[in-house]
Amino acid sequence: MLKVKVKPVPDGNHSEIYMWLLERCMSLRPDLRLHPERGLKTETYRRGRARADAVLVPKGGLIGHGEWSDPETVLMAVEITSYDSDTNQCDRVDQPEGYAAAGIPVYLLVDRDDCSVVVFDQPEGGRYRHAEKLPFGATVTLPAPVNITLDTELLKELAD
Repeated sequence: MLKVKVKPVPDGNHSEIYMWLLERCMSLRPDLRLHPERGLKTETYRRGRARADAVLVPKGGLIGHGEWSDPETVLMAVEITSYDSDTNQCDRVDQPEGYAAAGIPVYLLVDRDDCSVVVFDQPEGGRYRHAEKLPFGATVTLPAPVNITLDTELLKELAD
């Protein structure tokens, strides 16, 4: 039996967090582009497909890609938690494993439930070897190849 599941549309704060990150990335790394709602080929995760809230790629890095991109040009995958039933399993457990297995160098989780930012990096053997969790308001350094430092103070206002 086919199971149909409806996922809620992201709320306004989710969209504002995306725009905040987009502005930071564009001003600090104009050679990169943060694309929203990007489909990725992830091999083992979710039957080989995942739709990230955003992906960071070099300018022009998605030219010629269809709906589902190979992850080789992706420098960072981004997820912003939403208030739905599968957030814990999806954003905090499955996606770090799927993105690491796909070889995406950095996974950024903006966790509104926990008011924290988690930076995963150093993918190896289907897992990220390193993760750093910092509270909203902290200065967050996104490691190479992203090389961006974020002041997350504004996220305190957007947690709800």
